[in-house]
Amino acid sequence: MRPVSGGWSLRRRVITLLTVVGVLLIGLATAEAAMAARNRTQIDAVLNQTGPLRVQSQELLNALLDQETAVRGYAVSGKPADLGPYREGLDQEKAVIASMGALIGDYPQIGRELRTVQERVEQWRRSVAEPVITTTERSGTRAGQALVTDRARQQFDEVRASVSRLQDEILAAREQSAADVRNSSNVLVVLLIIAALVVVVAGTVLLLSLDRMVIRPLTGLASQVREVAGGDYQHRIATVGPPEFIRLGDDVDAMRQKIASDLAEVRQARERIEWVNSQLQKQAEELTRSNRDLEQFAYVASHDLQEPLRKVASFCQLLQRRYAGQLDERADQYIAFAVDGAQRMQRLINDLLAFSRIGRLTTGFTEVDLNKVLGDVAAQTEAARQYADAELTWTEMPVIRGEEPLLTNLLANLVSNSIKFRRPDVPPKVHVSARLVGSEWEITCQDNGIGIEPEFADKIFVIFQRLHSKDAYPGTGIGLAIVKKIVEYHGGRVWVDTDVPEGTAIRFTLPALPEDVEAAAAADAPEQSEPAAPDDAAIPAEAPEQSADPDRPDRADGAPESGRTGDMRETVG
Repeated sequence: MRPVSGGWSLRRRVITLLTVVGVLLIGLATAEAAMAARNRTQIDAVLNQTGPLRVQSQELLNALLDQETAVRGYAVSGKPADLGPYREGLDQEKAVIASMGALIGDYPQIGRELRTVQERVEQWRRSVAEPVITTTERSGTRAGQALVTDRARQQFDEVRASVSRLQDEILAAREQSAADVRNSSNVLVVLLIIAALVVVVAGTVLLLSLDRMVIRPLTGLASQVREVAGGDYQHRIATVGPPEFIRLGDDVDAMRQKIASDLAEVRQARERIEWVNSQLQKQAEELTRSNRDLEQFAYVASHDLQEPLRKVASFCQLLQRRYAGQLDERADQYIAFAVDGAQRMQRLINDLLAFSRIGRLTTGFTEVDLNKVLGDVAAQTEAARQYADAELTWTEMPVIRGEEPLLTNLLANLVSNSIKFRRPDVPPKVHVSARLVGSEWEITCQDNGIGIEPEFADKIFVIFQRLHSKDAYPGTGIGLAIVKKIVEYHGGRVWVDTDVPEGTAIRFTLPALPEDVEAAAAADAPEQSEPAAPDDAAIPAEAPEQSADPDRPDRADGAPESGRTGDMRETVG
């Protein structure tokens, strides 16, 4: 099998073959249709013309015999009743001749014979039948019988002979039509055989052509493709056959070259990735050593560094208590600076240790009821709220998965910040609310304090970042950094909402439980037709330690029930 280049395409060859076969089959079909129409005409002539003509010729003969017999009988008896068959024969003769006349249009010889019969019958009737009947009526039977002579019998025999020739002519026409039917049927069979042979030959040629032009080239192409798929990407694919297959082979070979090129790039990329992985492995080992050093530093900071700090702070405080007023005013000031610096250093170290422990010292995620967490936060911030006459409220809070100590620390930092950064002479009010947004709970801690300028909204979450001097507001500036780290540890995000009319609103998200998301989706349709209660509507209770009790009855008048301890107000939901 040699390569084909510049020859006929597979499509052109198949179309040419199918065109030739189609023309042959159409010609054969046309000839068969014409022959079938001719065959139907010939069968119609046999069944509807020559066959009925043969029967009617016999009926004509019978009618003439009835007339002849009736005339002879009437001549013998003279009874008028004996002429009934004669008259009936006349009517039957006319009907049969009229019927035969409608069928002999295609048979002129039969028409001539029928006219001969009619002439002989009319001659017999004029010379024999009518004279016998008239003579018998007038002169009696003897005179009538005298007219029935041998000559009269010979005339009727001539009539019978003409009818016999008519029947012979009809039989000959019928035999000729039957022969034509047989011949046309044979021709139809021959045409069908030729059509079948054309189909068989065309199918054989098409099968052989497909084997030579399609199957073998495809098999060769598949074999070469399998070699390439087996890993021999440098094997050049050469295709033989029609031009379409040549182009297909060229396309497959171009794809092979592209794959080989891509594989080479992949190998280079893999080598680079392996080198990067080795570098990452080294960096990971270096990071592991660095983490061990940091842990060692944390241990030193928590034990070794704090011990000298406590000693410095203790002796400075001893100096301050024992020698206060005995030295000059500047010495007292220096001692106060030393005490304050040591204490602030201790607070910074403790806050830094707390920040570093988030996510490392874990107790595992469990289901945490934030209502209980807020009750604990209310208890922890009780002293600060009493001092500032602060009010803490919250709505019904969800149950989420997380670490309860970290979430308590998170909310305690937010509440403490809200109380710390209050406006002068304005009692602080802190409200915590939650709403389901998609698959997350969005929790908001909002207060009526001094607020945050929009340009500082992102800086407040940076560790040790302060917007005020330590004299104006105490603290180390690590609280919101701890909040951000706890939120991100739980898979959420935290930001400051700068669109509130007053105070500060810090929002953060926590992943919701799947059952809460499904329940919200199921209740979404009914809730669209009913007005929803505001998200921040608080359901008050007596005290934080009683807020977790779901069986506590509400007040009968529906008014909020709040507890008061000294100057502290808190309303819990």
